[in-house]
Amino acid sequence: MLVPQEPIPEGRPTLRPLDETQPSNSGKVRRLGAWRVAGDLPASFRYAAQGLVYGFRSQRNFRIHVFTGAVVFALSLWLQLPLAQLAVLVLTVAAVLVLELINTATEAVVDLAIGRRFHPLARIAKDCAAAAVLVAAISSLVIAVLLLLPALLVRLGV
Repeated sequence: MLVPQEPIPEGRPTLRPLDETQPSNSGKVRRLGAWRVAGDLPASFRYAAQGLVYGFRSQRNFRIHVFTGAVVFALSLWLQLPLAQLAVLVLTVAAVLVLELINTATEAVVDLAIGRRFHPLARIAKDCAAAAVLVAAISSLVIAVLLLLPALLVRLGV
């Protein structure tokens, strides 16, 4: 089970059931202060950076994808790929990294919700999130081969 590295700072929004004496607008739970979750733009970027750092530090596959993406970018620059092809590579690598972070968040939320118990729906959620990363990674690999291999063969004189 995942445990936050730092305590949640004061002033973050909390959930509270609607007051029974107040008229209900669809019976939803109100998020107090939801309009100011991050407080300001720098705080919002700070939270996002903390998520990236957590993903990089705690997820081996995220580090593998970052390293692989860096190698692909270096190779594409060395091969002097056109900007359009470089943009496609950037998008595919970014998609894999985004899905890896979503997978990490999904696993954390499922672990938070069920703890150490087994539930078939938890397994499905985790497996499907991991499958999304796998599909994106395989697609990214195919795209990289299609874009890099011809230029690499020309560069090597094959």
